[in-house]
Amino acid sequence: MATEILMPALSPTMEEGTLAKWLVKEGDTVQSGDLLAEIETDKATMEFEAVEEGVIGKLLVAEGTEGVPVNTPIAILLEDGESIGDASTKSPQTVKNKVKKADIVKPDVPNAEAPAMEQPGSAVLAPTGDGGKRIFASPLARRIAADKKIDLAQINGSGPRGRIIKSDVEGISELPKAQTVAAPSALAQSASSDTIRAMYSDREFEEVSLNGMRKTIAQRLTEAKQSIPHFYLRRDIRIDSLLALRSEINAGLEKSGVKLSVNDFIIKACAKALQDVPNSNAVWAGDRILKLKPSDVAVAVAVEDGLFTPVIRDSDRKTLSEISREMKQLAGKARDKKLAPHEYQGGSFAISNLGMFGVDNFDAVINPPHGAILAVGAGKKRPVISDDGTVAAATVMSVTLSVDHRVIDGALGAEFLNAVVGYLESPLTILA
Repeated sequence: MATEILMPALSPTMEEGTLAKWLVKEGDTVQSGDLLAEIETDKATMEFEAVEEGVIGKLLVAEGTEGVPVNTPIAILLEDGESIGDASTKSPQTVKNKVKKADIVKPDVPNAEAPAMEQPGSAVLAPTGDGGKRIFASPLARRIAADKKIDLAQINGSGPRGRIIKSDVEGISELPKAQTVAAPSALAQSASSDTIRAMYSDREFEEVSLNGMRKTIAQRLTEAKQSIPHFYLRRDIRIDSLLALRSEINAGLEKSGVKLSVNDFIIKACAKALQDVPNSNAVWAGDRILKLKPSDVAVAVAVEDGLFTPVIRDSDRKTLSEISREMKQLAGKARDKKLAPHEYQGGSFAISNLGMFGVDNFDAVINPPHGAILAVGAGKKRPVISDDGTVAAATVMSVTLSVDHRVIDGALGAEFLNAVVGYLESPLTILA
């Protein structure tokens, strides 16, 4: 039986993507694991693999098509010996958003039905919720749900692309129908784009369309500022001892090609502080808090048209040299938009450092579901009062900890920030 190959969800936040390039053509025979296409998401360009063998019967979406929603049929895979003329595949729905009708090639055969397989690249015919959104579930899961009178719209699927499978509905008693509440769009404006353009009709300007990354940034950060109760803790940190230790270590590492940055020390200090204050190593999970055991620290990296936050996993266990090497590798992949999802997803905490741009201090927006983010400013010479009352010059770096009050209370946030300051002002303790 023919199978609809669907636009994959290559990350949990992906809603649509660009079919950048087909790596196969109609009539090609493919095996499981063969590359089918290159998909551009808001984060990266990734290769999409076949999950079963067969013959490419029809390419439904043209190369270069933007805004293809996740779970939209993009091709038809035939069994060996089967032709598109006798395939029983359902005619795919019209692709919305930026996809033009001309970009979609309808299959030759109507009245098709996708096979009931619980695997990526194929889909069962999905029921819809009250809001009209398609619900993807296996036939067995739908049958169990029907027997138990379970509303599938309230189930979060654990299968590929969020598909509801047998284990998701077993052991669940009847769930009441959820009321549909229309959520305002994160990109909703108080005035339409046409109205705003009209305001500047007598001025010269360039109109820049939003790419996938910029749309995602706008949506997620608007959501963050509207839904996360931020509060802010600020500290000044004397880093003369850190700079001296860094110079000494870098001199010893010169032959190895490793050169530690101040940011490497900050990553390590935050990682150790998360272990010292374990209740701060947490994320908000909707109706509960998840406390993480490892220190997985995300670090903001500026790229063209946006930013990535690659994650240094188990950074509390890694040496400064290991952190430095990994950070350079991830930053390079981020700028090339080659990060894999596991390299930028997760973490409980983030660092945003604008000190290299001369910024003294700033307030960073929390990247959900993280519990906090540390904004780091430039280290600058300032007059400070020593313990004996004399005035001396010192290199001072200002930091601001933005905290999700649902996850971390004020005293806990202060305890965590104090631990970070302690490590950075006494940097030898970072190596202990």
